[in-house]
Amino acid sequence: MPILKLLLAVVFALGSLVCTVIIFIEMFKDAIWKGIVGLICWLYFLYFALFEFDHDNKWLVVIVSLFGAGVAGGLLRS
Repeated sequence: MPILKLLLAVVFALGSLVCTVIIFIEMFKDAIWKGIVGLICWLYFLYFALFEFDHDNKWLVVIVSLFGAGVAGGLLRS
């Protein structure tokens, strides 16, 4: 059972990383300053992800990006 939790946590963490990178790529495509500010200030990252990010599966990418690492951490703690 611990191996299953570990594998599931790794899947959620990698999914969160991939979705975060997708959002950062869009930030840097839109404007270099947006990407740099997004790296420095996570509140701007949140603003961009919620209001300016345009993708076919926007809400799936945003939700996995924001909550995937938290789910992974919760699985590792239990």
